[in-house]
Order: sequence, then C-alpha cells, then structure tokens
Amino acid sequence: MATEIKVLGPGCAKCKTLEKATREAVEELQLDATVTKVEDIMEIMSYNIVSTPAVVVNGKVVVKGRVPSKDELKKLIGDGANA
Repeated sequence: MATEIKVLGPGCAKCKTLEKATREAVEELQLDATVTKVEDIMEIMSYNIVSTPAVVVNGKVVVKGRVPSKDELKKLIGDGANA
C-alpha cells in the first residue's frame, strides 16, 4: 500500500522548499508514496496546523512550522510510513 504524504502550506518560499525536499527524500528512500501539495486553508486547518509549512504522513502530522534537513525529513517520512 502506498504511503500518503501531504505537504501543507499556502505556497510560501518555505512551503515550496519543504515540498521539494519531501519529494527528493521520497525518491532517495525509494518509497512507494504519493506526495500531494495542499494549499487549501480549510484542509490545512483540519490538521490543527497553526504554523506552516507542515508534512503529514498517512494522516499524522510529522513536522510543522519549520523546514527540517533532508536527513531528518527522510527519518520522519520513513518512520511515518512504517507506523
């Protein structure tokens, strides 16, 4: 079953950086995953996110309000995919 990853953010520079890093991390992990960019404020708010950007893996928020390093992102995505 593919892992579902969402990058939440309104399109700011940090949001775009996080989306790019997330896609690269998924590729490097060779993970069967779908990465979706979510810019709809109501959907973002449904995750109780106050500060963007954020990453959601299989429905669970794994990072919010910052752009982690790619290595940290790979660990967070890997852990979330295997949870």
